[in-house]
Amino acid sequence: MVRSLRVSPRGRRLPVAGMDAAAETGRRGAGWSPDAASAGQRALAGAALSLLTLVDGGGRARTQYGAADNMTEQLGALSALVAIGEGEDELARFYGQWKADRLVLDKWFGLQAGLAPPETAVETAKALTQHPDFTWKTPNRFRAVIGGFAGNPAGFHDPSGAGYALVADWLIRLDPVNPQTTARMSTAFETWRRYDDNRRALMREALERILAAKGLSRDTTEMVSRILG
Repeated sequence: MVRSLRVSPRGRRLPVAGMDAAAETGRRGAGWSPDAASAGQRALAGAALSLLTLVDGGGRARTQYGAADNMTEQLGALSALVAIGEGEDELARFYGQWKADRLVLDKWFGLQAGLAPPETAVETAKALTQHPDFTWKTPNRFRAVIGGFAGNPAGFHDPSGAGYALVADWLIRLDPVNPQTTARMSTAFETWRRYDDNRRALMREALERILAAKGLSRDTTEMVSRILG
C-alpha cells in the first residue's frame, strides 16, 4: 500500500512518494541561485519537507540538515524539526556555526519562538529570553523572540493566559527603552474581541496591566487605549 498524506482542507491526498519528490525539487541543479524559479522550488521543497516530517518524525529533515551546503536548506530542516518539538542537536549546531552573524541569529531565535508546538511554546519563549544572546534592547532581537512568539497562534493564545502575560511583561519592560517598538508590538492584542470569553478576558487583563504600568510612554498609552476602545 502506498502511504498518503492529507495536504488540503478538502481532504485531497498525495502519495508520500510525491512529497519525497517535491522535497527534492529545491535541492536539484547547479547550486544555489536567487532567481524566482529557484526560490519557488526552494519554497515548495520546504513545504514538502514540513509535511514529510509529520509522517517520519524528522528523519528526512535531519538528513537534509546534515547534507546541507547552504543556510536556506539548514533553516528549512530546522523549521520542520522545531515544529514537531525536535531538532535540539541541529539547533545547537546551527548556533555554533552562525552565532557570530547577528542577522542569522535573529532567524535562529525567531523560528524557535514562532514554530514551537503549542504545548511547549510558552516555556520555549521564556527560555529564549534567558539566553545570553537575547539582547532585548536590540529591536530585531526583541521582535525575533517576543514578536515571533506572538505570531505563534496556538502558543500565544494558550488558554491559561500565560502567553499573554509573557508578552505583556516584556512590553512593559521595553517601553521605557523603546516606546515606538513597544507601541507597534502591542498590536499583537488588537484582535482580542474576536476570541472566546476566557481568552478575551485574559487579553483585556493583559492590556489593562500594560496601560496601568507606571510611567508608560505616550506612544504605548495611545496604542493600547485605542486597542481597548
